[in-house]
Amino acid sequence: MSSKKLIYISLGVVFTAVIMTGCKTPSLMEKTVNRTVPEKFTDSQDTSNTAKLDWEEYFSDVHLVGLIDTALIRNQELNIILQEIAIAKFEIGARKGEYLPSVDLKAGSGVEKKARYTPEGASEATTDIEPGREMPEPVPDFQLGAIASWEVDIWHKLRNAKESAVKEYLATEEGKNFMITQLVAEIANSYYELLALDNQLQILNQNIEIQSNALKIVKLQKQASRVTELAVRKFEAEVLHTKSLKFKIQQSIVETENKINYLLGRYPQPIERSSQKIIDIMPDSVQTGIPSQLLNNRPDIKEAEYKLAAAKLDIKVAKANFYPSLDISAGIGLQAFNPSYLIQAPESMLFNVAGDLMAPLINRKAIKAHYYSANAKQIQAVYEYEQTVLNAYVEVVNQLSNINNLKQSYELKAQQVQALNESIDIANDLFRSARADYMEVLLTQRDALESKFELVETKKEQMNAKVNIYQALGGGWN
Repeated sequence: MSSKKLIYISLGVVFTAVIMTGCKTPSLMEKTVNRTVPEKFTDSQDTSNTAKLDWEEYFSDVHLVGLIDTALIRNQELNIILQEIAIAKFEIGARKGEYLPSVDLKAGSGVEKKARYTPEGASEATTDIEPGREMPEPVPDFQLGAIASWEVDIWHKLRNAKESAVKEYLATEEGKNFMITQLVAEIANSYYELLALDNQLQILNQNIEIQSNALKIVKLQKQASRVTELAVRKFEAEVLHTKSLKFKIQQSIVETENKINYLLGRYPQPIERSSQKIIDIMPDSVQTGIPSQLLNNRPDIKEAEYKLAAAKLDIKVAKANFYPSLDISAGIGLQAFNPSYLIQAPESMLFNVAGDLMAPLINRKAIKAHYYSANAKQIQAVYEYEQTVLNAYVEVVNQLSNINNLKQSYELKAQQVQALNESIDIANDLFRSARADYMEVLLTQRDALESKFELVETKKEQMNAKVNIYQALGGGWN
């Protein structure tokens, strides 16, 4: 067997070993996502869903609608997320460019002096460009050309990387939508808190007037020696205590207004709002639809789904690193030691074409680690998706229960307020006729005030539940 043939056989064996070793991939633990959800939230199977309503339609208060509209334009956190979306979009372009051929233009010049007593130096010294004209020393070098390179995407590694970037981009879009639902809900809840504080301030002013009138009566009775100075001081203390509560509520109003202003991306200023008492607002009924609709309505679920898809593609990208890669490079141009010779083709023309096929053979630990890491991230993405779906279902169920319990609580508290309002009149009448102690009057007034505050607070919680169920169902972003 000739030595040349032996070399070819040896190269073939080595190449086959490289291919076989490179294509061998380690096994992974697989985890499939569970997309099943319960069939219903309640006994109803109605598919009508409040989440399909636009937020402008769901919230009828024109002042609240105006605040939300402003926030969607000026909120800084939302604008930061919009820039993250732009970054993700540019990443798609970068990944797409990686699997397309690249061409670079090259122009350069230089000078080189070879040592005379070297093969190259001796060759240049004895070379004539033309009869009677020797090679210049040192030798200038001028070149102009184009260089192309291309990694042939045999295993779709680069395409899968681009598709992964697309999924990440879509995930950031859904993240933005989820941010919008949170922003809409936070503004609406703060707005209803502001209405509740206004209502409590009105109640407080009314109560101060009632207590002040009662104080006048006690002073008259003291003059008539029907009560002692202790009763007068007790009534005065109660009036002062109630008046001090005004400043606490006024401070809460300022802080709530500024919270809304912050969400709107503007400096503190008064918030325009409805003059209607929150106690008079009736929450609308909510249609929850069926749980499977959450998968399409909730942006956080869709975000988790896109991230899961991206994680699956990343495994394919990592797996492709075990396989051989084919790189093709080529160049064409002009090169001469004198610029005037550059246009004398074909003598000044040069070109090259090369192809490299490489596969990992030794020390593949880094590739395996990257492969295992991508698999672990995919399993993590599965758990995060399932957790997001479970959390969405639990949120809806909790809010449905909250709405029902708040409705019953509000009805009972309304009856309590009515009973205590009547007891104030009774206590005052009994006090005037000396059939009730002044402490009974004071305690009755205090209980009535607390019950009115609690009624307003319960109404606010009802309105918050209306906002929260809308958000839990996936409404507010469309």
